Amino acid sequence: MSYKVAVLAGDGIGPEVTAEAVKVLKATGVAIEFEEALVGGIAYDSTGNPLPPTTLDLCKSADAVLFGAIGGPKWDNVQPVTLRPEIGALLPLRSELNLYANVRPAKTLKPLLKASPLKGAEGMIDLVVMRELTGGIYFGQPRERQGDKAIDTCVYSRFEVERIAKQAFAIARQRRHEIVSVDKANVLETSRLWREVVTEMATANPDVKVTHMLVDNCAMQLIRNPKQFDVILTENMFGDILSDEASMVTGSLGLLPSASLSDAKGGKLFGLYEPIHGSAPDIAGQQRANPLAAILSAAMMLQYTFGDLTNSARIEVAVEAALNASLRTADIFEKGTRLVSTKEMGDAVVAQLK
Repeated sequence: MSYKVAVLAGDGIGPEVTAEAVKVLKATGVAIEFEEALVGGIAYDSTGNPLPPTTLDLCKSADAVLFGAIGGPKWDNVQPVTLRPEIGALLPLRSELNLYANVRPAKTLKPLLKASPLKGAEGMIDLVVMRELTGGIYFGQPRERQGDKAIDTCVYSRFEVERIAKQAFAIARQRRHEIVSVDKANVLETSRLWREVVTEMATANPDVKVTHMLVDNCAMQLIRNPKQFDVILTENMFGDILSDEASMVTGSLGLLPSASLSDAKGGKLFGLYEPIHGSAPDIAGQQRANPLAAILSAAMMLQYTFGDLTNSARIEVAVEAALNASLRTADIFEKGTRLVSTKEMGDAVVAQLK
């Protein structure tokens, strides 16, 4: 079986790190057809549109999207603002592709354990934050200023909760079969609806253990005992905050991948996979960027969209082996390790795969 992947490398270091992710995917031997397209500032410079229609059409026809990074100071003053890369490309992609489920894993890499703010074995975590991405207070109406008063509205429907929870159950089944649903049901009506719906779905999915936790307690537990978590399911704003907290527990925010998922296409979860770091234009073209977040995003693609747990795990093991060999890009370089370029780190992962 062959898969079609749209490759949107974007701006800054995006092309450099994406090239290494593609190289690693090819080394797995999985049958993938890669097709590249312009997105972000480079697309604006070429076509006047940060998300050309041809790029969007390619994404819609693909099984998955591998995304690099977009934007930079060069395009910060583009007018109208809707043509700036971040606003005119990434947000429309999420909307047009219905990417309502944001998946952010937080997994400690053993060679980088000392970077965790939690000392010793407590810093070894492996969890996923499943964040609803297109609803809640970030999108509710009205949103407005009235003189000295500001209004933001948090809105959730049963449908929105059901579909994000369905994704969480699917991902939990690929992991340890446990979900902690996080809300503020002691105060918020939207959270009471959230808890009600998730409880109903837990009854219909008895193979996955589901518990509930208030968001303030979850924030504390992520520091106190993060190893208790497998999948954290939560709404947009809570997920935004908790995923950053969980990522920092690993001590390596700049190495982490992410996925934004939609409904299944042909029985497979459709997703856009990207490193969480930005375009870093100050080091673009210098081969100083760390490609591991992009490579691990490719591993997520194999796991979630293609259901290929074997090759996904192979990539993760190869990344850890490269780090165990004391190879470091500039951002994680420390005394006693060997400084390597973006390409050399990608080559090292490929060598470990083989």
